[in-house]
Amino acid sequence: MKQILQNLSNGETTLVDVPCPKNIKSNILVATRNTVVSAGTERMLVNFGKASYIDKARQQPDKVKMVLNKVVTDGLMPTIDAVRSKLDQPLPLGYCNAGIVLESDVNGFEVGDRVVSNGNHAEVVRVPKNLCVKIPGNVDDESAAFTVLGAIGLQGIRLVQPTIGECFVVTGLGLIGLMCVQMLRANGCRVLGIDFDSKKCELAQKFGAETVNLSKNEDPITIANSFSRGRGVDGILITAATKSDEVMHQSAQMCRKRARIVLVGIVGLNLRRDDFFEKEITFQVSASYGPGRYDSFYEEEGNDYPIGFVRWTEQRNLEAVLDMMSSGVLDVKSVITHRYDIENAIEAYTLLDSSDALGIVLNYSNQDQETLTKSKVELHHRSSKVVESSTPCVGFIGAGNYASRTLIPAFKEAGAVLDTLVTSGGISGVHHGKKNQFVTASTETSDLWNNDKINTVSIATRHDAHAEQVVDALKSGKNVFVEKPLALTLDELDVIDKAYHEANKSDTVRLMVGFNRRYAPHVVKMKELLSSHRSPKSIIMTVNAGAIPAEHWVQDILIGGGRIIGEGCHFIDLMRHLVGHKITNFQAIMMGNVPGVEIREDKASITLSFEDGSFGTIHYLANGDSAFPKERIEVFCDNAVLQMDNYRILTGYGWPGFKKMKLFKQDKGQKACAKVFIESIANGKESPISYEEVMESSRVSIEVANLLRN
Repeated sequence: MKQILQNLSNGETTLVDVPCPKNIKSNILVATRNTVVSAGTERMLVNFGKASYIDKARQQPDKVKMVLNKVVTDGLMPTIDAVRSKLDQPLPLGYCNAGIVLESDVNGFEVGDRVVSNGNHAEVVRVPKNLCVKIPGNVDDESAAFTVLGAIGLQGIRLVQPTIGECFVVTGLGLIGLMCVQMLRANGCRVLGIDFDSKKCELAQKFGAETVNLSKNEDPITIANSFSRGRGVDGILITAATKSDEVMHQSAQMCRKRARIVLVGIVGLNLRRDDFFEKEITFQVSASYGPGRYDSFYEEEGNDYPIGFVRWTEQRNLEAVLDMMSSGVLDVKSVITHRYDIENAIEAYTLLDSSDALGIVLNYSNQDQETLTKSKVELHHRSSKVVESSTPCVGFIGAGNYASRTLIPAFKEAGAVLDTLVTSGGISGVHHGKKNQFVTASTETSDLWNNDKINTVSIATRHDAHAEQVVDALKSGKNVFVEKPLALTLDELDVIDKAYHEANKSDTVRLMVGFNRRYAPHVVKMKELLSSHRSPKSIIMTVNAGAIPAEHWVQDILIGGGRIIGEGCHFIDLMRHLVGHKITNFQAIMMGNVPGVEIREDKASITLSFEDGSFGTIHYLANGDSAFPKERIEVFCDNAVLQMDNYRILTGYGWPGFKKMKLFKQDKGQKACAKVFIESIANGKESPISYEEVMESSRVSIEVANLLRN
């Protein structure tokens, strides 16, 4: 299927073939009929992509600070690589979609239903059920595609709280502004529209508004004063997009005392205190298309808010807009200026800066379900060269930031043959698959299990999927490299253990977790130095983990497993590796249950005891400053000390023949970790990390997390 993507690195807009997305819980699949190009939002994204790195930085001063901190802690080159990787992620454009349900297992939506959603410009979209609404029979697909834009305007209107007979200003007569004019008029309000474009002003007049044509040097303040009968307007909706602060200043001047201003668009916000102080003006920013926006509980998990407490949600706002279209109150046909077939969509984007373009509609004619729902896309022709059975031929699951930036390039550099890249949405699979010479991009994991050419699977998906995918790979007879954690529960570990031993009855199958820190150059050196000392060791690891919001999926015990299982396992394994003996006991304590500390488990101290008498403490702390190095290791042994700072500097105190080891850039061992795993397959050797150690570190990590929670 076809989809429009934006490259934020260079601003290039492309139409690409991608696999059909795989449906997930609380979502539906929709075959698109029409989408609308949002001139304001999409123009902003395209222009941001075309901007230089300096201009991008100017637009995001908060991100610049984060980048500078990362340079201090991680080094210049890793920071540059991280920024480039972030900008290299393909961005799907569009959020105004009308189509037909292809697949649904949620109540209220059946196959064949006509629906609107916030789906992208793509022939098939996957959308959460709470962001999808059925289209009334008398509303055509083309008109319905404007529903999301209407809901954005409607939410602004709800916040400005109009009453019958009040007078309002709408600043910016784009698509949302013109729809707001009609909805305010339907609400019994008098409306004054302001814009630079004469054609838009004419449309606003057609919809019942008076207008201020800025291109004719008409004075908005004088006209607003006359319009409000000298009293000042009751409220203002700002739907314009400009960097100027003058819009806010003029808006305040037009207002009566205690009027309301709601920002729907994007304008300069260097507010003048006197503008608001003297009149006690209320100012509010509208959050897109209603309550539920940016709330994963509502959008991703599909939980609704009780109507008795939240009357208007995202979904109910969409319904209201469709009702207005159905009754004839809201006319969007008049704002359509251009129509393009999806095959010619890139031409539409050349119009974004044109004054002639307003409503740009994309049409999707391909309704062949078999073509639309293909799970695979060929990226490169398969080599005619026969791949030896001993050659690591790898299928990847997951192409998120870590996988695309680090793991896939590491496997490629190690000499692996990259065959199939599986992602649930398909977009990142195509983008990073092409970049790394994968043969195929897919949205179905079965394309890996059933592919005899693939002898190895690398798993870099969300944590709750790891155990099941590991088991499926083992049952298919594949070698497995899985990013941490291996599993989230002890029961999952038991299932993996059973599958591993069953798989190894008939063949040698490797299972390795990406405990890459073992292979960092500084850790290799530490292990070398410590190997000649058999006396017990004392180790202190300090992890400045950084805060992650409580609502993030990583913090969810059922999905991410929490941060001790999700990341703390790295340090439990690393300590096990440095000591070189089994863990015999552990203790753990976390921050106290006090007001203001929502998550406690990510501020914990873990002490491990080992078979040889060694012990070590891991201070895993999410309440530090990002400017401080993330990881520090101190090892005390035989009247000597090793201190490693953030995988850049290793210092020895009391070590004959060793004082210091420095690296120009940080190296956490990811490349070396992938290399030794690939080499073990190519050379027919056992997994670099023994199965017993993988299970030991994984089991202790889960048990530590359980102890902290209980």
